[in-house]
Amino acid sequence: MSSALPEDVRIAPGTGRRERRKLARKWAAALRSTAYIPLPPEELEHQLRQLVHRLHDAVVAHPFTPEQASAAGSRLVDLHCTAPASLRETLELLGPALLSSPELQCVDGRTKRVLAVLGAVAAGYVEAVQRVVLEQQESVSQALLVAAKAAQWNLKVSEALADEVFTSSASGIAVTALDGTFVRANNALAEIVGADLAGRTLHSVVHHEDADDLRAALRDLLDGVHQRVPLRLRLVREDGEVVRGTLAVALLRDAAGEPGQFVTIVEDVSELTLLGSQLTHQALHDALTGLPNRQFFTTRLETTLRQADPAFGVTLYHLDLDAFSVVTDGLGRAAGDHLLKSVADRLRVAFAAERAMVARLEGDEFAVLVENCSTTPDVVTTVNRINDELAEPLYVGGHGIAVSASIGVVDRPAPAFDPVELLRASHMTLRRAKKSGRRQWGLYDAGRDAADRERLGLAAVMPGAWESGEIDVVFQPEHRLAGGGITGLTALLRWNHPDHGVIEHDRCVDLAEETGLVLPLGTWLLRTAAEQLRWWRQRTDLDLPLSVHLAAGQATDPDLVGSVLRVLADTGLPAGSLRLGLPAGLLVADDDDAVDNLTVLADAGVRTAMGGFTGAAGEFACLEALPVREVRVPRWGVCAERNPITTRVLADLVAVAHLAGAAVLVDGVDTPELADWWRTSGADTATGAHFGRPSALVDL
Repeated sequence: MSSALPEDVRIAPGTGRRERRKLARKWAAALRSTAYIPLPPEELEHQLRQLVHRLHDAVVAHPFTPEQASAAGSRLVDLHCTAPASLRETLELLGPALLSSPELQCVDGRTKRVLAVLGAVAAGYVEAVQRVVLEQQESVSQALLVAAKAAQWNLKVSEALADEVFTSSASGIAVTALDGTFVRANNALAEIVGADLAGRTLHSVVHHEDADDLRAALRDLLDGVHQRVPLRLRLVREDGEVVRGTLAVALLRDAAGEPGQFVTIVEDVSELTLLGSQLTHQALHDALTGLPNRQFFTTRLETTLRQADPAFGVTLYHLDLDAFSVVTDGLGRAAGDHLLKSVADRLRVAFAAERAMVARLEGDEFAVLVENCSTTPDVVTTVNRINDELAEPLYVGGHGIAVSASIGVVDRPAPAFDPVELLRASHMTLRRAKKSGRRQWGLYDAGRDAADRERLGLAAVMPGAWESGEIDVVFQPEHRLAGGGITGLTALLRWNHPDHGVIEHDRCVDLAEETGLVLPLGTWLLRTAAEQLRWWRQRTDLDLPLSVHLAAGQATDPDLVGSVLRVLADTGLPAGSLRLGLPAGLLVADDDDAVDNLTVLADAGVRTAMGGFTGAAGEFACLEALPVREVRVPRWGVCAERNPITTRVLADLVAVAHLAGAAVLVDGVDTPELADWWRTSGADTATGAHFGRPSALVDL
């Protein structure tokens, strides 16, 4: 019996088609690695692509009927994908693929639907395997019936044939009287039930809860309702062990057509049933710790949010182990695995008194969902209890190791909170907590979460915005405070966002550092600014130096010197006309890469500057030890007349910088009063709104 799917399953063209083809290709490769499949690779991939379409349709179907996906599991059996690992590979591949499919992101209850569809696939697969077994049993039964009829013509040959089939069959075969008494049973059946069947009845080896189903089936055969009946029953062995079996029962009639005996074929499917249960468990649990995995946790989260007591709600704890890589890098992966299993056990202990689910989401991330009640401890007590449990050392190979955890907490979210969104919110809360150091925790804040989402959303689309030309290079003039006049140009980024308006340089750099875009974008800024300045010089005969701020990622880039020298060579910009500012924090921290880059660039003739200069003692030490030609004071936003102490400190800062041989440039001078104050304090140059906004070269 075949369970072929329609050949005309189609989807609209687009990225969905490509994603589905890719999934079918991966699926085919995974199945070919588990069993021999008598199909050309192209045909197998085509067949699986039809199944992928069917599974997507099942997830989005309305009304939702996951049972239609069972045909996909049945089709795998038709394609001979029946190795022990075939179904496991299928579930492990399809689960993450369907959950992350862009086509399904907007489906309500997506996770629950995907799990239901995967369950239907597994059920269809097991049912198809059992159906094949039943068909084989029916085939044997049919052979016996044919043999019995042939006995009328050639009794001796027929009896010999039937006896051979009866004796050598791996399936249990029994001939019983109409009252169920065994007339004859082969050794295979005796092994299945673990007993001598002489003098016993078929009903005596069937579980008492299934006995009525057997009697009804035999009655239907006697009444002529069916010619043969397939059954799934539990058998009871002599030692009391329950065996799950499939039975195919047929009625043998005598020459006059009257009922004579029943022939029953029995197959032990206990191992197959157990395999199905194991595969389901593996699909929903972490193999290392035995804890529920992300899929199972997300499904439980959705259910618990709806069913929790509204007076107390639930609390979600999202944990990440601090410095876990120190353990794995220092003591090896085996020690890390021991630690993860210990953390799982200790979290179980920490929440043993609560109605809670502990899960391992991935890597060294864990989550705990607590259904609160009147006796549930508060969040602070619970967080401390978690870290107290983890602080106890675990001894591995003679080494005592322990970790702490950073924790993001979402306390009593609204029942309507989407579970996937809730996990995202807890993860963002965890990230904010980790920025404060180790063994920190944070409570979900909707306002900060919205701001983080906006920031990360901008960071995520920034590469595309750069590609499409939304990001420009603009120039801010540097003005001499004493005497006036432009002394140089600072190149800056400006993102003309269609929804958020103009995003200025500093925020552009922060966003680019979130994704690592800062390196290629920073190189592009330098090259573009140098090329535009060359064009501008040819038309104006003005020889102004170019200043570029370097982000921390750029300043420590091992290829920084090479990139800068290539830009100078390609654009013809003299090294002395370029001023590169490196963050003061890196230089004070004596970062080897940053210090080496600054020194080599200075030796190549590039004017180097210290950005973010605040007058700290370490910064003055760097001025003496490193070839820094200029310091850039960040936006202070203060006015000397309102703060005499600041007046004295900043004036001394300028004087000491001059004493070290460095010019002083002040950023953010937006008013005439600030310009006069800094001029009086001795600063050399300044930028800010008072001297003009950043703009394109042609607008200067």
